[in-house]
Amino acid sequence: MVPEPVLTSTHALVSVAPRPRPEDAWGLAPLIAGAPSYRLGRWIGQRFQYPRPKNAPKITRSLPRHPAAVMVHGTDGRVSTLCLDFDTSKALKGVVDSDAVRVGRLLSECGVRFVEDFSPSGGRHLYVPLHDRMDAAEARELVEALALMATSLDPSPHQNITDGCIRVPGTAHKSGGHQTLITPLSQAYDILRRRNPASALLELRSALAPELTRKRALKARAAKTVAEQRTGILPALPLNAGSEAPLRKVARTGLYDTARYKGPSEARMAVLNHFSACGWSLQDIENELTGQFPGLAALYGTPQRQARLLPYEWTKAQSLTSNQTLQKRLPRKHRKKSAPINNTSPTLTTGGAGKLSSAGVQQLVNDLENVLYAVLDHRLQARGRQGLSLRLLIRGLLGYMRAKETDVLDVGCRTLAVAMGKHHVTIARLLPVLVAASDGILTKVMDARHKAADVYLIQLPEQYQQLARELAWRKGKIHAIRPVFRALGDATALVYEAIERGRHSPTTADLVRASGVSRNACSAALAEMEALGMVQRQGHAWKTTTVNLRMLAARLGVMDDYLDQISRNRNERAAWHAYLDRFRTPKVEETDLFDLERDEYWIPPDDAAIWHAA
Repeated sequence: MVPEPVLTSTHALVSVAPRPRPEDAWGLAPLIAGAPSYRLGRWIGQRFQYPRPKNAPKITRSLPRHPAAVMVHGTDGRVSTLCLDFDTSKALKGVVDSDAVRVGRLLSECGVRFVEDFSPSGGRHLYVPLHDRMDAAEARELVEALALMATSLDPSPHQNITDGCIRVPGTAHKSGGHQTLITPLSQAYDILRRRNPASALLELRSALAPELTRKRALKARAAKTVAEQRTGILPALPLNAGSEAPLRKVARTGLYDTARYKGPSEARMAVLNHFSACGWSLQDIENELTGQFPGLAALYGTPQRQARLLPYEWTKAQSLTSNQTLQKRLPRKHRKKSAPINNTSPTLTTGGAGKLSSAGVQQLVNDLENVLYAVLDHRLQARGRQGLSLRLLIRGLLGYMRAKETDVLDVGCRTLAVAMGKHHVTIARLLPVLVAASDGILTKVMDARHKAADVYLIQLPEQYQQLARELAWRKGKIHAIRPVFRALGDATALVYEAIERGRHSPTTADLVRASGVSRNACSAALAEMEALGMVQRQGHAWKTTTVNLRMLAARLGVMDDYLDQISRNRNERAAWHAYLDRFRTPKVEETDLFDLERDEYWIPPDDAAIWHAA
């Protein structure tokens, strides 16, 4: 008989033979469990739980009649199987299936074999047997790293050493039915008997390097927050208070507020309006449906429905948001540079001979880059850690200069802080230092007033003009802090730039001289970037790879901090503008004091009328 494909399974083909009986599938329990015992589940209040019994029953050949779960950890605190629980309580079933397929594909690419089953509620389990028992902390780190790339993955079985448990194939479900084995029984038995060697886990760790780095950073931040709360520096706040936008959470999980949206159609349109207002394209949406936003795809139900409705709904979302953002998103060369003839409104500026052309600005930026690499970088290196920030700040200003095609910048500290990944107070402190250290390249020409920011002029001083002409322009674009380097640090950004924009493939010694960082910092940055797949070593030289830095930043969790900073800046800016509006003197028109259609002039009464009124 011809095998049939199972699209919702990570195993591509299964036999058409009937599913194994629950009693037969239960025979795999001793090979999955971390300890030879299980717990029976029961309702406690409104929750179905697996309480700790006084004497835990041993795993035998007979299938428990009631819902049962085996222990993940052994008495030694180690695990023999990684248990990945994809739960429908965390996301829609479509997201659960998508996450299981994605994680299963990753495991297969790393040479890791696993067993798979599904529950009557739509959840999925993947069991990764280990040849050598693993410490609980190490197993938890791996599972939590996988949870960062799969929204519906519940890491709680590995987060509790004493009570972590999971239902295995064949066990009864609380709502009826049994846990059904997807992997053929003979194949599952072979996988659980042979198990996965340590080399396969090393390959998996290498593939999960961005997620592991992100998880360690989150733990360090949480520990720092707890320490500051204990000392009274910070108020007591919940550590799990996230800053993710509600609509992006809907796109990620597919779960929406039924009190706000009547159904999936309204929730989809709200998400699409959000992405349209943020400047996304239809291609970006389609790429992320199988990436970080599978919940949006699950809201469509079927791929056929998605293919039919997505273009139509995206066009509708664009028409709703284009009126407010069209002029803002148009390139500068397509915008109107003059106002129509109108006697009731002032004419807009049209430019003049004193303004640099677009090509002139680009040439000026290229010349300033030569001066930066040849002179200014070496001067700022002597300032230590502050010099790193100053070097990246001048790069950010040159990047804005190239993007805005002007040598006069009125960029606020908060905008620069978002580009630099730093606090706006730090930017405000660094700007005057950079003006003094730039030797005439950066000059402040106007102070901030009301809602307008400080105005700076960027120019090429006369003493550097000959040097700029003699040096050849470098390839590529100059950047301040690209999102991925928010997690990796300033020194790593400079080392990567030295490799990316170098005139030849540099060695480690060349990178130390070009980047201006210490040998130890350079070696640590290279090791970290090599682990993340950003650079590779060929002989003694270093080269960049084709890795997508934007996708890597998303895997490192940088975009959450980026959106949080933008939201915080928006709120602070709105509060400042509201404060300024309190001191605005409104213009009072004559019509506000007198009504022209009402006769307010009256003749004073005579003396007789006064005495009569008295």
